Amino acid sequence: MAVAVKLDKILDKAYESSSVAELLDAPVSALAGVSDGDAEKLAAAFNIKTVRDLGTNKHFVAAAALVDLGSVEG
Repeated sequence: MAVAVKLDKILDKAYESSSVAELLDAPVSALAGVSDGDAEKLAAAFNIKTVRDLGTNKHFVAAAALVDLGSVEG
């Protein structure tokens, strides 16, 4: 089953037609709102260079998990 997802709101225009595999290996500046300067800071602070690095970074994964837990906490 094919699944189509419209990602143009979260991607830089240059990456809108990229495959998921290409996006994962793209620089974090491929995400809309992440500048080259932001990308440099992420690389310096956390060694994050790609979208995959950002999505799998232990600090960001932990923060996302805490946000999820907070949304269901009584």
